[in-house]
Amino acid sequence: MPNALVATVSVMLYNDLGVSNAATAFFTSLLYLPWVIKPLWSPVVDILKTRRQWIWATQLFLGATLAGIALMIPAPHFVSGTIVFFALLAFASATHDIAADGFYMLAPTEREQACFVGWRSIFYNAGKIAAQGGLVLIAGKLLKQFATPALAWSSVFAIAAAIFFGLGIYHRFILPRPAIDAPKKIPKTENFWDEFLLTFAAFFQKKKIILLLLFILSYRLGEAQLVKIIPIFLHAPITNGGLGLDDQRISAIYGTSGIVAFMIGTLLGGYFVSRNGLKFWLWPMLLAIHLPDAVFIWLAYVQPQNLFAIGAGVAIEQFGYGFGFTAFMLYMIYIARGEHRTAHYAICTGFMAAGVMLPGMWSGALQEFLGYPHFFVWVILATIPSFIVARMIPLDSDFGKKSALE
Repeated sequence: MPNALVATVSVMLYNDLGVSNAATAFFTSLLYLPWVIKPLWSPVVDILKTRRQWIWATQLFLGATLAGIALMIPAPHFVSGTIVFFALLAFASATHDIAADGFYMLAPTEREQACFVGWRSIFYNAGKIAAQGGLVLIAGKLLKQFATPALAWSSVFAIAAAIFFGLGIYHRFILPRPAIDAPKKIPKTENFWDEFLLTFAAFFQKKKIILLLLFILSYRLGEAQLVKIIPIFLHAPITNGGLGLDDQRISAIYGTSGIVAFMIGTLLGGYFVSRNGLKFWLWPMLLAIHLPDAVFIWLAYVQPQNLFAIGAGVAIEQFGYGFGFTAFMLYMIYIARGEHRTAHYAICTGFMAAGVMLPGMWSGALQEFLGYPHFFVWVILATIPSFIVARMIPLDSDFGKKSALE
């Protein structure tokens, strides 16, 4: 949910407050930096305290940063003020990701990890849908009641802050306590830094590491540019090449057909991988996450006003995203296997974030230069590198199968 607030909902916030497309895409993409560099402090989470403790503590801090955003939105210099708190939000969320990912890899067995990866993906992205659908829907309703967009959006972020304060308190008591979730025992203070550096060194000594990193960086190259522009495209006036939808209609589309299609896609992804293994389904999932992006080429050229047609297009894209993202999550688990799995998975997700941040930074300026139709054509072309790299990556044929992990 915080990831979606930083990456997507902030785009709609700044768009409603009159910030340009280029500036919005640049700054909201730059805010992805904490997810890129989180491997730098991932060994700290791996070595100090338990993953469980990190989870609920960071959730409380997330509540505090969301409250800060709510207070800064009505302020005179709202852009600089909210950017600071969004940066803190991103830092806390990235740290929470490290702990939550590590908790998932420690508490269940490998077989359970493969079986439940679809459910994990659902709840990971359900947070995004709750932000893009639920909170944006509330924002749309409040925009019609309040005199200024600032007051409406400030109220939305105050609600988000209350949610995270509640989650932090709830998880403080309710999270399981697996025995394996324990801080590493380091007898001497100076050995902490030795362990810290060895954790990084072990990751970059993995076989074919350059190829693995290229796969992570290229897998979402097209989608990373698409996701920044979709909310702006849906919201932009028809005369400017958009679809002219208000916030309520956008949230309704993502909160109905979008979320249903996504959930079906992720559940099917986890189920099929557990039956046949990741290697068998890698290419179908790669096609599924990329080809549906072409729907937006049609939407940009035709500019339909029928909500059913727009919702169907979004549903197709969301189904493909859910089905295809399953492969990406599992392959990062495949890469991270070994002694330092929490830190190594964080490094993987850090490179994944770089693959989202960098293309997103130029997407706004590129869209303004190309226009919506040509931009969406470019997005499809940007998926080609991932297909090339996928032909060369190593992958055990049995990884992900139930029979192999029992």
